[in-house]
Amino acid sequence: MAASNPPAGASPNQPIHPIPHPTSESGTAVKTSSAAAFALVFGVAALFSVLTVILSAVGLLLGIIGIILAIIGMRMSRRPGVTGRGLAIGGLILSILAVLVALAFAAGITTFLNNEDAVDRLDRRVEDLRDKLPR
Repeated sequence: MAASNPPAGASPNQPIHPIPHPTSESGTAVKTSSAAAFALVFGVAALFSVLTVILSAVGLLLGIIGIILAIIGMRMSRRPGVTGRGLAIGGLILSILAVLVALAFAAGITTFLNNEDAVDRLDRRVEDLRDKLPR
């Protein structure tokens, strides 16, 4: 297959149809709020951490940071020439969900550990499994 020649006046390294950068009404380039982008990243990381259960404390911390960044990102997106409100809202929703799930896990674990019968059953089960281990 033969390579196509670029149009007259265009160099081989330039795209034929360049993608225009979004601009605001004043003609300046629009920028996405970095706080909003980081809010989404922290929200996703927090939710994954919480769902692993072992890392739920880390997920709780990441979720709180994500909520703070999302609020900052939404405030920054009100400025002219700054976008990212959707990213901030997505990050806020994921971060709040991660915090709620982490708190639910913490409440469940606390309830379980405060129940003496449940702890005794768990202790007996661990002893039974320990007795079955080869020596």
